[in-house]
Amino acid sequence: MCADYNPLELLVCIGSRLIEDNSTVFVGTGVPMAATLLAQKSHCPNVIAIFEAGSVAPQMPGMPISVGDSRTSHKALIANTMNDVMEACQRGMVDYTFLGGAQIDMYGNLNSTMLGGSYQEPKVRLPGSGGANDLASLCWRTLVITPMDNRRFVEKVDFITTPGYLNGKGAREAAGLPLGTGPYKVITNLCILGYDDDTCRMKIESLHPGVTVEHVQDNCGFELLKADSLEITPPPTAEELRILREEVDPEGYIIGR
Repeated sequence: MCADYNPLELLVCIGSRLIEDNSTVFVGTGVPMAATLLAQKSHCPNVIAIFEAGSVAPQMPGMPISVGDSRTSHKALIANTMNDVMEACQRGMVDYTFLGGAQIDMYGNLNSTMLGGSYQEPKVRLPGSGGANDLASLCWRTLVITPMDNRRFVEKVDFITTPGYLNGKGAREAAGLPLGTGPYKVITNLCILGYDDDTCRMKIESLHPGVTVEHVQDNCGFELLKADSLEITPPPTAEELRILREEVDPEGYIIGR
């Protein structure tokens, strides 16, 4: 194990570990790219990365800076269009998607549209959905990577840009979303969160080294459930950090922030 790492390196390594070989992953810009590339170069050589601009299963030579970067098409099996990759989600062919947002609530609903006020006159106007609503609605498992604090983890999001479990068990299906899809894990700088099977509420599953339950709860705007047996997140290994720093992001685009 290696203790010499920063919070972003921890997030990337944890995100990478949650990806399985031969799975399909819809990848967004930033930390998700680093996590997917690390997985591809370590334990998931056959991961099928999908990018919004239309490429499928590239062998990325380095860190792309956007979903339209030419590196996302390098040696790809398919170089197509946004319509085609979104159709793949509709057909149930995508296992995981990585998302983020300005706010998230106890049911995994995400807000990247507005803060405060009304939709017509918000205090802050945010970028909006992009493809996030479609991905969380249609992909089997939604992974969220975000720092944890009271401003982001709120009891009720100001606007549901991206559906989680809406207001509890059965709500997604009642809204017409595919059975079995939905939030899976939330990866933060303090812990890994999952969801309770009975209530669909967020719960603490694993604490990062040196972090307590009280510290996690102090940085959350709603009451978190706890797994029956809390685990300690294994820190990044020396080999994970070597690949991340030397092969994935040597320029520090992500991990050097």
